[in-house]
Amino acid sequence: MPQYLDVPATIVRRLRVACAHLPEAYEEQAFTGVRWRIRGHTLVHVVTRELEQGPVTHMTFHAAAEELDALVASGDPFSPGWGPGLVAMILRDGCTDWQEVKELVTESYCLLAPKKLIARLGDSRPDG
Repeated sequence: MPQYLDVPATIVRRLRVACAHLPEAYEEQAFTGVRWRIRGHTLVHVVTRELEQGPVTHMTFHAAAEELDALVASGDPFSPGWGPGLVAMILRDGCTDWQEVKELVTESYCLLAPKKLIARLGDSRPDG
């Protein structure tokens, strides 16, 4: 069984910034790691696990079927998430494209949030 560690503060801060523009999204401690939610639905969950090669931090988020397939097919840093419609992405200090993370988190939000909240995103929408 993997050992869970605290998510590095730098990664939590960067995800906090990536989620800041999402109306009514909120951050909370999860059973392990940190998650951001919208109206009771988890839009992104980040955890750090101790593996043989050392600590690995990844976020899990929702993706539409076509995007999920494309992301998983592209390989590292993407892999299938733990459930249907979910993708996991390894987050690495100095290597992660945080603009891409913001876009992926925004798309996850758009799959879960009510239409009236999505409309408040304006130009921040993935298709906007």
